[in-house]
This record gives sequence, structure tokens and C-alpha cells, in this order.
Amino acid sequence: MFYRPVMGLFVALALAGCEMAPPYEPPFVSLPSQFTDAAGESGGTLAPRGDWWRSFSDSRLNALEADVDVANPDLAAAYAAYQDSRARAEQAVAGLFPEFDFGGGLSADKQSANRPLRSRTQPDYYGANQAFVGVAGYELDVWGRVADIVKSAKANAEATGYALADTRLLLHAELARDYVALRGLDAQAKLYADTLKLYQSALDLTQQRLTAKIAPPIDAERAKAQLESVKAQASELALRRTALTDAIATLAGKPAAGFRLAVDSAPMVFPRRPRAAPGELLRRRPDVAAAERQVAAATALIGAAIANKYPRFTIGLQAGTQDTSLRLLDPINSFYSIGPSMTVPLFDAGLRDAEIKQARADAEIAAQRYRSRVLNAVREVQDYVSALRWLADEARQSEAAAQAARKALDMSNALYRDGAASYLDVVTAQDSALTTQRAAIGVRTRELDAYVGLMLALGGGWFAPNEAKTDTVAAAVP
Repeated sequence: MFYRPVMGLFVALALAGCEMAPPYEPPFVSLPSQFTDAAGESGGTLAPRGDWWRSFSDSRLNALEADVDVANPDLAAAYAAYQDSRARAEQAVAGLFPEFDFGGGLSADKQSANRPLRSRTQPDYYGANQAFVGVAGYELDVWGRVADIVKSAKANAEATGYALADTRLLLHAELARDYVALRGLDAQAKLYADTLKLYQSALDLTQQRLTAKIAPPIDAERAKAQLESVKAQASELALRRTALTDAIATLAGKPAAGFRLAVDSAPMVFPRRPRAAPGELLRRRPDVAAAERQVAAATALIGAAIANKYPRFTIGLQAGTQDTSLRLLDPINSFYSIGPSMTVPLFDAGLRDAEIKQARADAEIAAQRYRSRVLNAVREVQDYVSALRWLADEARQSEAAAQAARKALDMSNALYRDGAASYLDVVTAQDSALTTQRAAIGVRTRELDAYVGLMLALGGGWFAPNEAKTDTVAAAVP
């Protein structure tokens, strides 16, 4: 038959599909072997991502973080977006295979006696009944166009999966940062509560001395001003704590109204710092991995755009049975139709060339965004590594200043009781003591926040085994 060699040719063309997309390699980014200010530090080794917040050894934080995975609506929306992207990839894969459809119908018809071109032998009444199976317009992927679309869809689905992981990482980090800030406010609230007791005692002393006429009225007014000022600052802390509590409730997927967190002024545990080379970031950060997959998706579409310049081959098939009555199972009423077709682009006013240029430009945009994401990832890690290096020094210095200020306050109070100093000296010492102690708590809170930031920048924390490795990870550029 005529169709056999033609169909054989089309099958051969389909099996020998070409690859039009350029060979894919992730964009190259030159990276250093280690971070500045990280040399000589001991700490945890990088490991597969997990519940990194557990390194703070805080059971309440662990419970809140678990609620993020269960009840946070933003994370649920990101998961739905991932499911949508996977479904789109499955739809693209379906284009590689023919779609078989079953159809049929029964009808009783009467035609007009004066229908144009009607012959005398045609009946007035007739039936049109049929049942068939068919393939309509199945494209033979000679140039790899459909395969490239499938590659792009799969890469986009993978990118969405990494975006889901990145969303989860960001939400967990945001909650951890809010929690660290909350604990910092609790520590400051304890400082203010202790300070209020001291200031109240100082006010009582000045009033006693005023009653005994051994101190001027201005001393009592100064003491009262100090006391009321600290009360106002304590109220401001309470306001900020309420806002942080509401933010934590929302992140945990709970209504802010009625959500409470008990005050806990105990110091939090500091995790051990890791040592990581920039190359390790490329294997850990989900946002970097998502950007790389987007480059792969855009590169595959270049091949699909190029394939549009070449002839497109499709094939159709329909087979079944039809009859004017209901004898649809009679072999003499069977029919089939099979036929390949070809579409050759002749003139498109430069449309397809423009589509290729656009696809190449999209791929270049994705590549540059990937490079930018890598460089920003390295910058973020470097920023937090340096921050932890200098915040450790600042914490020691702030604590030393706070201790000196407390001693100066004790000495000023003693001198005032003995009448050897004015209350203005006491006020100055009180201000200095409160400021330096609050600064020390603030530095510690910033240091904890920097740990969370470093965990986020490293793509999900690290673990510190009993014997932490101290060798640096060689920078590996994929």
C-alpha cells in the first residue's frame, strides 16, 4: 500500500529527532576558597538541611517552628504553586505521546426534498450512526521541539520545588529572628524591672534626706524624673513585645488575638559557627538552585524556538464503524482514515527569528540573574561571618563597660549617702549604667540574630558533632 512507506518514513523521522537547544552548562562564577574573618575558627560542619533552629536548644522555639510547617498559609500557597508547576510539567510530557479518543453517536435524519445537489436516489429519511477511535494531529517530534518544551517544563517544576524550600527557609528564619528579638526584649524588661526597684529606692532615699533637710528638693525631683523615664521606656518595650508576639502568631498560623508567649529573660544558647567555602553554597541554597534551574528552562526553550523554523510533521488516525442502522458490529461497516501531514513555514515577516532572539535573551537574563544570586549569596554569608567576628568583640567590650558602669553607680550611691557627692553624680551614673547594660543586651541579641542570618545565608544551618571538622570545604563551581 502507498501509506506503508510513507508511515515508515514518518516513524523513522520521529525516532531520529534532532536536538536544537544549545548544550547546557550552569553559568560559571569565579569564587574564592574561603570567607574573610572565617580563618582559624572552629565550628560545625555543613550537613543536609534539617530543623536547623534546634541548634538554639529552645523547646518553645522548636514548637513554634513546627507550627510553621503545619499551619502557615504562605507556605501552603507555595506548596500549591509547586503542585501546579508539577502538573504543568506532566501536561508537557503528555505531548510526547499520541492522544487516543473514543467517539460515536446515533442520529435519525430527514433531508429536504429541495436540498441543493440532491440526487433522486437519496432517501428522505436515513440514520447516521458511528463509533470510532482516533488520534488527531499528533506531532512527530523530528526537531526535538516538544522534547525541549518538556525539558523546560521539568526544569521550571524543579525551580518551583526549590522556591518552595526557599519560602520555608525564609519563614522559619523570620520566626526565629522575631523570637530572638522577643527574648532580647524580655531580657531588657528584666533589666528595667530591676532598675525600677533601684530607682524607687533612690527616690525614697532622696525624700528621706529632703525630709531631714539634708538634701535640696531638686534631688527628689531628679530621682522622680529618672523613675518615670524608666517606666516610660518599659512601656515602650511592652508595646514592641506585643507587636513581635503578634508577628510570631501569624507566622505560626495562629490568630494574633488571644495568642500569648510567657516572658523568658534567660539567655539563649549560642550555636557553634560553621566553616564553609563559597562553592558549598551552590549546593545548599534553594534560591541559588532555583535560579540555576530557571537558566536550564530558558535554555531548553531556545531549541523549541529554533525548531519552529523547520517543517512540522503531524499524523492523524481514525478507525471505527458506521451504518445507517444499528449494525455497527458488522465488519462490512468498518472504516479507517490515516494520513500524515506536513507544514512548512514560507514567510513570517521575521517572526520566528524574533522568537529565537527573544529565547536567547531570556536565557541570558536567567544566567545573569543566577550569577547575581550566587554573588549575593556569598556576600550575605561574608556579611554574617564578619558580623559574628566583630559582634563577639563588641559583646565582650559592652559587658566590660556595663560592669564598670555598675561599679560607678554603686560608688556614686555610696558617696551620696555619705554626703560626699551630689545627686547629679548619681543621675549621671544611673544613666550610664542603664545605657551600657541595655547596650550589652542589644549586642547579644544582634549576635543571636546574626547566627540566624548566617543559617539562612548558608541555606539552612549546620550541625556541630562532638568532633567538629576544621578543614575548609574546597570551592566547587558546578
